[in-house]
Amino acid sequence: MDDNGVETSDGDVGEHRVLVQARPDDSSGPAERRTAQTDLAAVRVESSPIGPVVTPPDPTDLVILCLHGDRHLSDTPESALDLAERLALRTRAVVVCPRYRTSFPGALDDVHAVYDSCRARGPVALAGERLGAGLVASLLVRLRDMGATAPECAVLGSALLDLTLDAPSLLFNAAAEPSFDLDELRLRAALYAAGTEPTNPLLSPLHANLHGLPPVQLLVAGTDPLLDDSLGFAARAARSGVTVDLRVWEDAERLRTGTVTAMAGFIRAWSRSEGSSRPA
Repeated sequence: MDDNGVETSDGDVGEHRVLVQARPDDSSGPAERRTAQTDLAAVRVESSPIGPVVTPPDPTDLVILCLHGDRHLSDTPESALDLAERLALRTRAVVVCPRYRTSFPGALDDVHAVYDSCRARGPVALAGERLGAGLVASLLVRLRDMGATAPECAVLGSALLDLTLDAPSLLFNAAAEPSFDLDELRLRAALYAAGTEPTNPLLSPLHANLHGLPPVQLLVAGTDPLLDDSLGFAARAARSGVTVDLRVWEDAERLRTGTVTAMAGFIRAWSRSEGSSRPA
C-alpha cells in the first residue's frame, strides 16, 4: 500500500496496473471547491441534434464522449451533464452527451455514429456510467473487431457489463442500496436486449474477447450490486494485455466524491490532445 492508501497488486497482470482504492482521492478543501464552482459557470452547455455538448473555456482538440445510463436503463443525456461539465473543466475537452435508443443494437449503433462524428474533430476518449459504461465497453469491442481507430482511453463507472445478471454481488450487495431492485433490473434488461442472447459479447462485453483494447479505467464501490461486473472485466482485460486501472471505493458516497478526479486524471494521462502528453 502506498502513501495515498492505494494498494497495488500485480498478480498475473504483469505490467498492467490494478489499483484498489479504499477512499476518495479528491482532497480539495472548501476554498478549492468554491473556485471550482465559480469556474463551472464559465462552462458552456449547448443543445445539438445528437444531444448536449459541453465546452470549457479554452478547449483543446480532445473530445470526450460521455454516455449516460442508470442501472435501470432509463436515464436521458441531461442526467450526465453534471459529470460532463466537471470533466470538461478538468480536462479542457469538449464533452458530448449523446442520445441513443433504448434497445440493442440500436443503442450501440447510435453511439458508434456519434463516435465517428467526434473523430472528425480530434482524438476521442470515452466515459460512461452504468448502462452507459456497458455501451462504452461494447463500442470498444466493436471498433476493435472492425479494425477502426480506437479511442485514446475509456472510463467505466459502476458498469453494467453482463446482462445475464448472474453475478453474486447482485444479491450480496443488494441490501447496501435500498433503491436496488433485481427483479426490476431483470425486466428492464430483457426489454433492452430485445431478444438478443444475454451472452452476446456486444450486449454483455464481459463475455467478449478483450485483446487489443485501449487503456481502460474501472471505478466502482465495494457495496455496489454491479461490483462483480467491474472486477471480472478488469481481471479478464488485464490478462488479455490491456492496461487496466481498477479503483474500488468503500461505498457509493466515497465513489461519488472521487469519480471526477479519477476519471479526469486518467483521461489526461492517456490523451494525445493539444497541451497534454501520453505516458511512455
